[in-house]
Amino acid sequence: MPILAVNVTPEGALQGDDRLGETLALLPQGAPVVIMVHGYKYSPWSDAHSPHDGLFAANRSTNLRRVTSWPEGLGAEDAKNGALCIGFGWHARGTVWQAWRQSAAVARPLAGLISRIVSRGRRVHLLAHSMGARVCLHALALAPAKSVDRVILMTGAALREEARLALAAPAAQTAEIVNVTSRENDLFDAMVEALMGFRDLSIGSGLGTEDRRWLDLQIDAADTRSGLAALGFPIAPSEALICHWSAFRRPGMMPLYRALLSDRRRLSFGLLRAHLPQPEARWTRLRSAVMARTLPPRSRSAIRN
Repeated sequence: MPILAVNVTPEGALQGDDRLGETLALLPQGAPVVIMVHGYKYSPWSDAHSPHDGLFAANRSTNLRRVTSWPEGLGAEDAKNGALCIGFGWHARGTVWQAWRQSAAVARPLAGLISRIVSRGRRVHLLAHSMGARVCLHALALAPAKSVDRVILMTGAALREEARLALAAPAAQTAEIVNVTSRENDLFDAMVEALMGFRDLSIGSGLGTEDRRWLDLQIDAADTRSGLAALGFPIAPSEALICHWSAFRRPGMMPLYRALLSDRRRLSFGLLRAHLPQPEARWTRLRSAVMARTLPPRSRSAIRN
């Protein structure tokens, strides 16, 4: 299926959505519609930082930055069973404060795009990274009921209170949110909290309350990888102590996301919870690494075991 590039103009209007109707009409019944939302530092209005030439490119070979192609990972090139991928571009450059404010502002155009897709008899999945997760949570709070299916937030830059407000909205009553976290992202989670004056924890620490529609998935935990491998989704181990992008760069993640968005029943939250551990506390990996480097060899062995 083609990949649509839909952007929010500086005035808050949508651009590039003129082919939406005809594209949806050609989409096979049951094929997923996935709106992809990038995070900080990208902008469709900057040739050097456009997400459509990187994350949203059709495949790695046409990707000017040779980074992971989300559409390729989601199977957009599969003519029979592939997803319709819509790259949602917004101006996420400038200072982090400017991008943070903008991430809330562009939620309304995203909710409008979701409404148009729903009017064609389709439901929408959302896939977002970093500050794009905040865009999606705010859009979920504005979208119509029964419009959103599954939402995958990859190391999202958003606060727990924003997630809880989104879960209270009509669109969230039938939605499911997979909150992909990693202790590799602890530093970035702490930066989000500092940006907001430490008034709340980020979703990198999980939702903080039990909710059947929310699943925390800590991908750097060995027990998580074992559980996913048992379900047929092997995930590569961590390569770094600190990384903001492993939620989609790590080998095995994109096939997992494709499965999560292709068939909700195959990977139900009940099945996933039965195979997954509770998330670890923040700084766990950094503390272990520091202790392993400072303690004598015998003590290091005790830490590992």
